[in-house]
Amino acid sequence: MQGHMQVDRLWTNCRLMTMADQHPGLGEIDAGAIAAKDGRIVFAGAASDLPAGLAPRETIDLDGRWVSPGLIDCHTHIVHGGDRAREFELRLAGASYEEIARAGGGIRSTVAATRAADVETLVATALPRLDALIAEGITTVEVKSGYGLTPDTEIAMLRAARGLAEARPVSVATSFLGAHAVPAEFEGDADGYIHTVVRDQMPTVVAEGLADAVDGFCEGIAFSPDQMALVFDAAVKAGLPVKLHAEQLSNLGGARLAARYGALSADHLEYLDEGGVAAMAEAGTVAVLLPGAFYFLRETQAPPVAALRLAGVPIAVATDCNPGSSPLTSLLMAMNMAATLFRLTVAECLIGVTRNAARALGRLDEIGTLEPGKACDLAIWDIETPAELVYRIGFNPLYKRVYRGA
Repeated sequence: MQGHMQVDRLWTNCRLMTMADQHPGLGEIDAGAIAAKDGRIVFAGAASDLPAGLAPRETIDLDGRWVSPGLIDCHTHIVHGGDRAREFELRLAGASYEEIARAGGGIRSTVAATRAADVETLVATALPRLDALIAEGITTVEVKSGYGLTPDTEIAMLRAARGLAEARPVSVATSFLGAHAVPAEFEGDADGYIHTVVRDQMPTVVAEGLADAVDGFCEGIAFSPDQMALVFDAAVKAGLPVKLHAEQLSNLGGARLAARYGALSADHLEYLDEGGVAAMAEAGTVAVLLPGAFYFLRETQAPPVAALRLAGVPIAVATDCNPGSSPLTSLLMAMNMAATLFRLTVAECLIGVTRNAARALGRLDEIGTLEPGKACDLAIWDIETPAELVYRIGFNPLYKRVYRGA
């Protein structure tokens, strides 16, 4: 960066959490600066290293505030119809998640409400949930389908997810989750339903370019590894990366299956075993921990964090925002839960909602760290130390959110 260089914006007098891989911990820089041009970072580092001849159109003094990459919620179901507050009451009265699911509640009740909503309604009902996330500094959010379970309604969900990015300054990554549950009309015929996912749903989704990845739910109340393999084969043929809800309620070997397909992530993982950890480590598959669901369902078996750490599996943290098992719209709260319930460190939580969350979406080359060339997505915080972002409960210290440099 020699000579005179015009940039759009320069933020000075700030402390940085760069989250850059080559730096230890959070990649903290005490007297930092960030410069952006055309929505991209051109400089992020010590103010003393700012190139001579940098000519900003606007300079913003941040008064010693901390700056992190914009936060990334890498696992959500924020597009859906209805809610499941009544089921919450039933669970409080003693019914289990599986009992409710088998009695036609659970995912199926959300399916009925989602099928009854059009794209505009799905966007309108998702926006308050998205706005809650944006208010905490989220600049990228992953959104899954999976509550339609027919070609038309899965398409409607994914169109609504894409529509969120048109309604708000936020980046949306979409995941096609046709293999989420067996709909009522296929009761007792999970194989038959999987064939419709592969034959009828996926080609339409792919043809319309509506999915960035393919996901599934590998569990006793959903689909077996063999059934998921059929979906993943179709995803590979379509050139789409895969991810998987795995080992949440039991150990079916879903994480090993996901790793075999080079999955971006395996999510939940409460019942993950050593073999699954080793397979994920070898494949570079990210472990996405979802403490909101663990908390809400009052689970007792935590994911094997020590084993994941030891094997060097990247760990991400997300809200899993959904109507049935994690009606959580706070990524800050998810970090606190991950630390409190799963004993993640402050650094693991913060890297888990930035660098590793980007990795879980296959977007680490674009977002997740403060480095030249990446999108200028920033969260600027009124805090004295990064630990505050994980320590506080129900408190949002966001000062400003910057999306694509604006």
